[in-house]
Amino acid sequence: MMIDPPIDKLIKKAPCRYALVVGITKRAKDLLDMDSEELKNSGLKAVSYAAKEIYDGKIKIIVGDNK
Repeated sequence: MMIDPPIDKLIKKAPCRYALVVGITKRAKDLLDMDSEELKNSGLKAVSYAAKEIYDGKIKIIVGDNK
């Protein structure tokens, strides 16, 4: 079974694994909340689509102080 995007390359898109998980989770939630047509047309689940967006560079993970 091949995982797309590959996790070893996806992890390089974030400063740490925790930030990657949080970033993917937040983006997936946003996609579901806005009832995205792109998500529906892709045939992917929200988490897979969010991971692909981060891997493709469409979404950047920024770590900062969110007060």
